[in-house]
Amino acid sequence: MPSTVFRPRGLLIAVLLGALLAASGCADSGPPPADPPLTPATGRFPATVPTAFGDVTVPEEPQRVVALGWGDAETAVALGVRPVGAADWLEFGGDGLGPWMQQRYDTPPEMLGTMEVSLERIAALQPDVILDTRSSGDPQRYEQLSKLGVPVIAPPADAPQYLTTWQDQLDMVGAALGRTEQAAQLRAGLDAKFARAAREHPEFRGTEVALGSRTAAGYGVYLDGSNRVEFLRALGFANSRAIQRQAAPGQFTMDISPERLDLLDAELTTMFTIYTDPAEVTGDPLFRGIPSVQDGRSVLLAEDEPAAQAISSGTAPGLSFALDETVPEFAAALSR
Repeated sequence: MPSTVFRPRGLLIAVLLGALLAASGCADSGPPPADPPLTPATGRFPATVPTAFGDVTVPEEPQRVVALGWGDAETAVALGVRPVGAADWLEFGGDGLGPWMQQRYDTPPEMLGTMEVSLERIAALQPDVILDTRSSGDPQRYEQLSKLGVPVIAPPADAPQYLTTWQDQLDMVGAALGRTEQAAQLRAGLDAKFARAAREHPEFRGTEVALGSRTAAGYGVYLDGSNRVEFLRALGFANSRAIQRQAAPGQFTMDISPERLDLLDAELTTMFTIYTDPAEVTGDPLFRGIPSVQDGRSVLLAEDEPAAQAISSGTAPGLSFALDETVPEFAAALSR
């Protein structure tokens, strides 16, 4: 695919911002300068990042970063850069960062939309680069953001919607921000942490796990390729073959009826609650009747608990925290 090169704060964004200011009668000089990066850049510029829409070139180190993709802001902060605009996908509130984050903002970013984005609000932030590495990958979304005339780091080629891996996210954000060494170190550290947890718990290896969900709409299961299943696979677990046999090609989640809760029976059953009270699961006689649940070989991860949020974040810092929190729970359940 062709390479796309952008100049910082290109002509289109200047024109759009000027029109916005003129329309509002505002005569100030724009937003204040961004906070300085937490750590210096280690990569070289121009930097080229392959995406689903072709190679995108970032000509020089960005000073004003807008992070729109799921986990992009957290990843940027972990690499030593404070975005001026961010999206709060997990609805943390405040600065939008998970409670496990050690690095924080000096000045909180402007919180932007997730599924829908406002070109006017983004333009007013005068970004040098827009991170959108874990998003829908919708060509219309990319086209809309590209109208601002700055590099847009879209998901990688062939990444399913919202399923960019934490490794690809680290690599892409690291390259775009000139934090390649920091990204490599963070990736190596998390890989080692997964490997150490798997090594310390040989009982995980090959153990089949049924990974379910309960939402307001009912029960569901996660399938191979979803971030939650991949988290467990990295620990040595295998996704339930009984569940996977029901999946259609390219499917990453699947609804199941109450009559098919037998699919959740496995050597280990792990349940996520999403927009529903955990009591809807623990108080359900059908769920309690699952053999693995009766035997105590189950782990419930409620959406408002940091461990569940950390897995859902899919970021390197979040997954590191999730390992600390969940590995002992998995081990305890299997020992029963």
